[in-house]
Formats: sequence, structure tokens, C-alpha cells
Amino acid sequence: MERQDRRIGFLSAAPIGLILLVSFLAPLLVIGIFSVMPQKVFGLLNIPDFSSYKLVFTKGYSKSLLWSFGMAMTSTGILFVICWPLAFGMAKVFKSFSLVITIAVVVTLFVSENIRLFGWVLTLMKGGLIEGHLRTWTGFTFEGALYNVPVIVFGLVYAYFPFMLFPLVQGIAMVPDDARQAASDLGASRWQVFREIDLPLSAPGIVIGGLLSFVLAAGAMAESKLLGGQTVIVIADEIETAFTYGQNWPLGSALSIILILIIGSLSVFGVSRVNLDLIMGGKRS
Repeated sequence: MERQDRRIGFLSAAPIGLILLVSFLAPLLVIGIFSVMPQKVFGLLNIPDFSSYKLVFTKGYSKSLLWSFGMAMTSTGILFVICWPLAFGMAKVFKSFSLVITIAVVVTLFVSENIRLFGWVLTLMKGGLIEGHLRTWTGFTFEGALYNVPVIVFGLVYAYFPFMLFPLVQGIAMVPDDARQAASDLGASRWQVFREIDLPLSAPGIVIGGLLSFVLAAGAMAESKLLGGQTVIVIADEIETAFTYGQNWPLGSALSIILILIIGSLSVFGVSRVNLDLIMGGKRS
């Protein structure tokens, strides 16, 4: 009976699975072929020369990659530190109040990310809500808090907060209370319980939250444009410029392939280190 159910499930999912596979792989295939074409051609019937990849590493595009991944790693680390206490409270302490927090966080996703970031621009700019009111009340003025790397990282943390929080809640919820209580009864300190019990057993949630936050932040562009004023040029901005203003599809494709390979490798490595069946409802062996 179980074997028959699996067969029916596979046959039912096969058509949509095939559509998703083709719709995902076809664009990647086109981008991959374009990435080896000569500069500034718009067709695939050309002799490959791999010049775009050489251009990536000789014209400073690697700096944009480093900025993107550096800010993504920084924001992911900050998100973990910020979200862990709240996620622990939602999973173990707050009970029904967790629903209120969930709704409050999810509601922010109903508003476009760009609109929310524009709100921060109006708040942090010179003459904005903070500087303007401070100047009116005290006479003190400053240049505003925009157009620097820290405010870009702040924007990444703000934008991708839910993508770290909810996987962490799910991961912490999988940690048995009995294991934590037993460790405490045996004399373990709170730090030891956190290090030896909470972190290892909630690893699937940590990995999922970390990957979601890192991948989204590494490919983000709005934060650097709106909050950073392009103080630094991130890789997503380089890709957009190559495809649009630069009219250099092979270069944009090469940058995209490099970004996909790096993020894909990190994702596969991270996922391979944990048992994701647990976070999908499987039982711990």
C-alpha cells in the first residue's frame, strides 16, 4: 500500500516537477552559453572565447564580489545574534504570544522592500525625521546617517530579518526540553547548554536561516542603491549594468554564473552538514 502511494505521489508530482525543472534549467543554460560568447554579442551562434571571465578578474569586478559577500556574511552574523534570543522566546517561552510576534513580523513583508527602505531614507537623511527634529529642538545638526557601508548592512539586517527568525524558531522548537533540563541538572552552565545542546540540535534551523539570509543579502541591490548611495558597487548592480546600460550580455552572464556557482557551492556544503528531514517534520534518530 505504501509503495503504491509513493508511486501515485510521484506520478502526480512529475508533470509540475518537470515544468519547474525546465523553467529553472533553461534560463541557466542560456546564461551559461552566453557567458562564453565574445563581448557585446546578442546571439548564441558565435565562437566561444571566454573573454568575459577574463574581464571579470582583470577589471575590478572581483572587488564587487568581495563587497557583496562581505556585507552578506556580516549581516547574516548580526541577524543570528539578534534573532536567536527572540526565536528562543517564541519557541520556548512566549507560548500564544508568539502568534502576535509572527503576525507583526509577517505584516512587514506585505509592503515592498523598496518602499520600506525609502522610509529609512526619509528617516536617516539630512533634514529627515531624526536630523530635522533634532535640529529644531536642540539646534544640533549632522550630515545624516546615509551613504556608508554600515547603513547598507543595517538595511540588509532590516530587510531579511524574517528569513533568519522563522527558521531559527523552527530549529529551536526541535530541541527537547528534557535534554536541556538534564544538562542543567548535571551541572552544565547556561553557556554549556547553549553550546552543547541548543546549537547542535537546532542546527537545521540555523543552516536554513543562515543560507536564506546570506543568499538574499549577497544578491541584494536596493540597499546599496537607496541607503548607500552606491558608496560601494555590489555584484548585483554590476550584473544589472552589464545587461542594461552596458549592453554586454556575455559579461552580465559571466558575472551571474560566478555568483550562482559560489552561492550554490556554499548552499550545498551547508545543507550537506545537517539533517534537513528534521525541520520538515521527520523524527530524530
